[in-house]
Amino acid sequence: MRANRVNPSLKIRVAVPADIKSIASVLSESFAEFKSAYTAEAFAATTPTAEQIRARWSEGPIWIAVSNSAVIGTVAAVVMQNSLYVRSMALLPAARGREIGRVLLRQVEAYAFEHSCKRMFLSTTPFLTQAIKLYERHGFRRSRKGPHDLFGTSLFTMEKAVEVQAEPSDNQYHTI
Repeated sequence: MRANRVNPSLKIRVAVPADIKSIASVLSESFAEFKSAYTAEAFAATTPTAEQIRARWSEGPIWIAVSNSAVIGTVAAVVMQNSLYVRSMALLPAARGREIGRVLLRQVEAYAFEHSCKRMFLSTTPFLTQAIKLYERHGFRRSRKGPHDLFGTSLFTMEKAVEVQAEPSDNQYHTI
């Protein structure tokens, strides 16, 4: 674990069932400003309810970023053969620009490496420009692979090769 000099209370950890409502809230709040750019169905799929998150709990780990006991960010992962699908990445608007997204992506990549995944991929919308820049800085590149549509909202896929990890991960708890 490494201490964060700017905010020592900020931690990344694996979510537990008690975090489900907070995760749903973060997803809803994080995408609210973009709601008008989505179709109603696409927005609902992007911001799953607590019950929907509970239903997919066994599909793979979910990590959360916690500051002062509040969940301020999240990301989930699903192993699919030799690839890792990154989904439901979100940070509360007030938490953006503080390197939390980078640390969440590093956690996901460590998990991909530990599970012998050769690549990571995600789907995003063209209007999430800050997220796209983060993914590009982390080594993701646009792919021609689909999906290209989420209930009438344009999507594109980004992917990257999984890199050898410089630091081992215990996938349980990290302070940044």
